[in-house]
Amino acid sequence: MPMHKTSAWPLAWVYCGLIVYASLFPFSNWRDQGVAPWFFLIEPLPKYWTAFDVVANVLGYMPLGFLLVLSALRTDHTRYAVRLASMAALVLSLLMESFQVYLPNRVPSNLDLLLNSAGAALGASSAWTLEKFGALQRWSRFREQWFVEDARGGLVLLALWPLALLFPCSVPMGLGQVLKRLEASLAEVLVGTPFLQWLPARDIERQPLLPTIEWLCVMLGLLIPCLLGYCIIRLKIKRTWFSGWVFLFGISATTLSAALSFGPEHAWVWFAMPVKMALISALVVSIGLVWVPRRAAAVLLLLVLGLHLGLINQTFIGPYFEQTLFMWEQGQFIRFHGLAQWLGWLWPFASLAYALSYLWGGESEN
Repeated sequence: MPMHKTSAWPLAWVYCGLIVYASLFPFSNWRDQGVAPWFFLIEPLPKYWTAFDVVANVLGYMPLGFLLVLSALRTDHTRYAVRLASMAALVLSLLMESFQVYLPNRVPSNLDLLLNSAGAALGASSAWTLEKFGALQRWSRFREQWFVEDARGGLVLLALWPLALLFPCSVPMGLGQVLKRLEASLAEVLVGTPFLQWLPARDIERQPLLPTIEWLCVMLGLLIPCLLGYCIIRLKIKRTWFSGWVFLFGISATTLSAALSFGPEHAWVWFAMPVKMALISALVVSIGLVWVPRRAAAVLLLLVLGLHLGLINQTFIGPYFEQTLFMWEQGQFIRFHGLAQWLGWLWPFASLAYALSYLWGGESEN
């Protein structure tokens, strides 16, 4: 399959960027400890480690190995694919661990390096095995039957959507809530400069959402991936099935996020009455929209994204939710934090750019 047809390459690059962010967060207080950046390679293996660390390091690099091999297989570069993918992941992990020498909040570890490399090798071997058993060919046939030929960008965004939902949202499905943090970050940068007074002052503080507005936000948040899929799916029956999968993945990812944040016993704490009504409403509307042409779906996607982002960024962020974010940023979720935070913030804006490029490019309905 030609290189420009596969979604694996852009996904691999995106995942590399997320690994870099997760490995070097919080990117502050860099300092020289007076030791070589590779000193940890000859240190004894750490005496203290947890099962969470082992699983996180192995699973964190498995998708990278899988995507790199899948990229090679999809572009006919199959020779030494597993070994090259494993070596590339090893080099990336080595660089990340070496850079951590200069970060006071991170501890480089030869055990992390070994686990990361093992995870990448497992992911690479899994992709190779699936190819040998014909599973990847079946995916190719499935893609040809379900999606338009040039569906790579949409597929990448749809694959990232459940991961973006893992980062806590003040409103379920409410991705893209960045305005408050942008305001705070900009104010911090401008402290001590005459430009600080130019920063627009907020006359009315954000207020807690009314149940009706919460219902609307959740409904729009679910319609966005549905409309994104409708841009690259032609057949109505397949769009109907697709919308069902969107709801399944959205509910599952949100439940997992709540379980990670508050504990398994509180996994369904987000499932309040306005959310239930929003799920039903979104399902009815998404089914009703399966008949719209693809370009019309892109126009609706732009409108829904604009309304959703406007509402979400006016949402009140209470101290309880701020504590949840602090736990993700400073606690054991630090590895997941980098992988999910930027997705949660930027996914809607990437979808907005995709819809604009789709309409600007004059995609045909065939």
